[in-house]
Amino acid sequence: MKNQRIFLFLSVWITALLCLLAPAALLASTEQHQNEQLESYLAPSFDDFPAIEKRRFLRILVSYNNSNYFVSGGRQQGLEYELMSLFEKFLDQKGAKKADQKLHLVFISVPFDQLIPSLLAGKGDIVAAGVTVTGARSEKVAFSQRYRSHVAEVLVKSKSAAAVKVLKDLSGKTIHVVAGSSYLSHLQALNKQFKEQGLAPINIQQADKTLASEDLLEMVNAGIYDYVVADEHIANLWHKVLPDISILSQVKISDGGNIAWAVRKDNPVLLKKLNQFVKKHRQGTLLGNMMFKRYYDNTKWVKNPLTDSRQKQLDKYAKYFKKYGRQYDFDWLFLAAIGFQESGLKQSRKSRAGAVGVMQIKPSTAADRNVGITGVAGSADKNIHAAVKYLAFLRKRYFSDPAISIGDQYDFTIAAYNAGPANIRKFRNEAKKAGLDPNRWFFNVEHIARKHVGRETVQYVANINKYYLSYQTFYKHRQEREAALKKAGG
Repeated sequence: MKNQRIFLFLSVWITALLCLLAPAALLASTEQHQNEQLESYLAPSFDDFPAIEKRRFLRILVSYNNSNYFVSGGRQQGLEYELMSLFEKFLDQKGAKKADQKLHLVFISVPFDQLIPSLLAGKGDIVAAGVTVTGARSEKVAFSQRYRSHVAEVLVKSKSAAAVKVLKDLSGKTIHVVAGSSYLSHLQALNKQFKEQGLAPINIQQADKTLASEDLLEMVNAGIYDYVVADEHIANLWHKVLPDISILSQVKISDGGNIAWAVRKDNPVLLKKLNQFVKKHRQGTLLGNMMFKRYYDNTKWVKNPLTDSRQKQLDKYAKYFKKYGRQYDFDWLFLAAIGFQESGLKQSRKSRAGAVGVMQIKPSTAADRNVGITGVAGSADKNIHAAVKYLAFLRKRYFSDPAISIGDQYDFTIAAYNAGPANIRKFRNEAKKAGLDPNRWFFNVEHIARKHVGRETVQYVANINKYYLSYQTFYKHRQEREAALKKAGG
């Protein structure tokens, strides 16, 4: 009965979240911008570090889970995110470059079993997802030096499942594993041993590709799965908030594993950079131990997903972003990215210049005849409405020329939101005189903006695009993941 109640709660929580995140029918222009933004980052590229540095963005392939990479309250978090963010700083150790000229990281979330295929297809530059080094994987990619070692893969069971004391007890049992994981290959090797010993094989079930180890542990906690395999440090962490799982540390599927980052084999310069970074940040170093302790010894940041309030910050405003996104033809995730850049998604935020709320719009701007909305300081609804209406006004008045692509219309609009439309119009005119394309923001008008107003507006547009991409890939994967959880529970 307890498990039934837990699963009922799980189902209700998933259904509510799916309703909240269900994509509205976007107009053609919104879809076009979405595609353009994704294409700019996901277009196949096999560059090594020198070329990556010139284009100014490094694509990190991650797999969404609640330990290594996740989004909470609109913020990207997790061990892999933190380590890669340190790597970003490492690449500019002397701080010689201006902020808007530095290399920036873009995190692209894909299912775990698609990490290496995506890397080989040129859709990312580094795989950073807690990947265990195996012989089969090493034939395909180049691994950095290990940053975590002595990793054990252990059996985790539900309280109602039959006891397992030794590996032979797994004969004939059904075990669920993350799709494409090293757990799968190690269990397959164990099955070969069982065959030689005349024992019934393990019934190995790969979970839906959108589910991570943490998801499977939740399923065990709810009594949906009897047995799963997980890295011992992950299982130990989540046992603190999932009381109905039993970790069988004596039943090791594999031991002594190493975790590392992966790049393509023809990217030796990028690999060298990673290895230089690992020397000071691997497990066992001062910085590395501090980071691992933060994520695996301290459960302050870990919450049971069934009662998790960490996502509420963004979810709280999603209905407004969706409502006004539909009304004024903007992707709601793009609006959310602006809100995060402006205020960290906090309605209580007020700037020294008098901008207020989630979207940091000035009451005088909101009350102007082109917007005509008051009360933006006390109401998130009105605040977001006013900002989106103003964005729509800027786009229509200044950047609706068909010669400007939809993606660049978005970029010019947010640049004007930050620096004022008169400035952006001036920058475009100057760009044309300088032989640059006045209808393109990146690598064209942004250069003129940097010259006149410094890095702020350039960084502002870049950040919003980065957050927008992260939200796109995260929510797409999150919806697939939640649907798979619901399906797995019947």
